[in-house]
Amino acid sequence: MKNKKTLKLIYAACIIAPVLLVLASLLIGRYQISLGDVITILRDRIAGLFGGGSGLAPSIPSVVVWDIRLPRALTALLVGGALAVGGGALQSVFRNPLVDTRMMGIQAGAGFGACLAILIFGSVNMSYLFAFVFGIGAMALAYMVGKIYKTAPTVTLVLGGVIIQAIFSALISFTKYAADPFDQLPTITFWLMGSLARSNYADLLFALIPITIGVTGIMLVRWRINLLAIGDKEAQTLGVNTGVTRAIVIICVALATAAAICVSGTIGWVGLIIPHISRMLVGNDNRVLLPVSFALGACFMLIVDNLARTITSGEIPLDILTALIGGPFFIYLLKKTKGGGSW
Repeated sequence: MKNKKTLKLIYAACIIAPVLLVLASLLIGRYQISLGDVITILRDRIAGLFGGGSGLAPSIPSVVVWDIRLPRALTALLVGGALAVGGGALQSVFRNPLVDTRMMGIQAGAGFGACLAILIFGSVNMSYLFAFVFGIGAMALAYMVGKIYKTAPTVTLVLGGVIIQAIFSALISFTKYAADPFDQLPTITFWLMGSLARSNYADLLFALIPITIGVTGIMLVRWRINLLAIGDKEAQTLGVNTGVTRAIVIICVALATAAAICVSGTIGWVGLIIPHISRMLVGNDNRVLLPVSFALGACFMLIVDNLARTITSGEIPLDILTALIGGPFFIYLLKKTKGGGSW
């Protein structure tokens, strides 16, 4: 744990950095808009929400900033924060530095739900609901499989997640095989690689409610997660119902990450590397670690999304960039910790 002065500086940075990155995101893009114009647009559109607008049709810069870039930036913050908090919580609960939402089957389940919706309805309009439902369902199945044996629950729960992930990955492959190769297959492939290109306020609201519920639930029990991290017997000795607490954390993680994935597609590495970076900054205390992970995950996803839409004339899928960044970082982490993890 860092000293109080250092923690205050880290907390301040975690509050200021996302705001500055959102503002920078509103400036970045092929349509050049100055900082002064962005501030004016935000002021006028916010005033319009409270009845203070001029009533004139929005200009092109106003549409670009308010209707395209802003919802995308806010969605990136939500998605990155939810994935990072989910990964950090699972790593502490299962006492395993390699666990994240992808290993627990949530991403594969959500991916299959979206693929199934595209296969049945021929578009991505229903993919949000299907991805959300199947993401939560996959985590529920992983939890049920992991509870088959009463002993070593953390090990069997992780194994249950790996099994469910493998099953849903196979189902995703089947939907690709059955999809129309000229229409549905490209849509499925692009969705699975992750993108925020379709982000709008409706998507933001759809994800905001379950992510808020899930993340809030995790934050409320984060001191109990500290006790789970030291072992079930020790936690039970201190009066914690480990089974109930673990179930609450898993439900909250499933709710938050499934909602994030359904609006962004499957995105890996965020829930794996961001908690490790947070531990390097603030230590293992989840009371501090999880809020910092949320802020760092939000900033990381926003930076990656800005790179995705500006590096080339097209748009690079997010999962490609997170893997290219996350893989080398994990090698660096292994070298720095000599394979001992950041615990």
